[in-house]
Amino acid sequence: MIFAASRRGVITVTQLESLGVPPATSYRRCLPGGPWQRLLPGVVLLRTGAPTRRQLVEGALLHCGDHAVITGLESCRRQGLKRDARPGEAIHVLLPLHLKTTSSGYVLVERTKRMPVPVRSDGLPLAPAVRAVLDECRRMRERPPIRALLAEAVQQLGLDPTDLSGELETGSRRGTALPRAVLREIAGGARSAAEAEAMAVWRRTGLPEPVWNFELRDECGNYIAIPDAWWDNVALAWEIDSYEFHFGQPGYASTLARNNRYAAAGVAVVQTVPSRLRTDPAAVADDLVSAYRAAAGRPRPPVVLTGRHERVVHDA
Repeated sequence: MIFAASRRGVITVTQLESLGVPPATSYRRCLPGGPWQRLLPGVVLLRTGAPTRRQLVEGALLHCGDHAVITGLESCRRQGLKRDARPGEAIHVLLPLHLKTTSSGYVLVERTKRMPVPVRSDGLPLAPAVRAVLDECRRMRERPPIRALLAEAVQQLGLDPTDLSGELETGSRRGTALPRAVLREIAGGARSAAEAEAMAVWRRTGLPEPVWNFELRDECGNYIAIPDAWWDNVALAWEIDSYEFHFGQPGYASTLARNNRYAAAGVAVVQTVPSRLRTDPAAVADDLVSAYRAAAGRPRPPVVLTGRHERVVHDA
């Protein structure tokens, strides 16, 4: 009877009292060696052992009450973001401004006058993905993880950068400086976390700024590629090659065909995998500088740029 009244084994002490279990008994059963455990003040898990993520979420909702809405990474994951929860990761909950419930344990409570209309997933009230991802970004203090999260949200959840920018403009400006800067990068052509990281590596080189994601053709108008970055004065292309970060999953054959087109047109190419952007950015910067100098030392091939495009138009 008690378990049937719970949320997957999670229940409040007040509910237990209504079922005939005195509060003193509930708390005694949560002592070391007892059959239950305390998750949060007044919230009990009716078993021992590590709670599941869903049980932690249920505990957070019971702690915060009927008006609570899950936001942040927890909401994003439950709407399709492919990220595992980190050990000890807080569950971020939104509450109306007038309520007085505060953060406790693993629950981060944010009171707001802009409560979102929740979407429901498996019975849970979730902040819409645009709001949830930006609520998480506002709590971050470094650019690289913000880049990665926003790029993943755009790719995996299908979010429009324009909608993300609009949400930033509508909400509180607290903690929005870095997300705004990253969204400007995305609008400027960095359609993936890897390409945004590449921009940061380029800034280390002292080289002129390249253009990002512009179509390249030969002198006869034949399509060559859409390099991630392009130094037009020396005809140098930079490709961030990885299945992980592109929509199109291009595969070995299409990458080989692209490189053959570069070679036929006389274009110099630097290829980098995303992991090196993070683990060895100085070496990647050195590669770019060396390639730029070599490209500058030979006659520029007769290739031309056209307009900006998504890579997947041709390279998928």
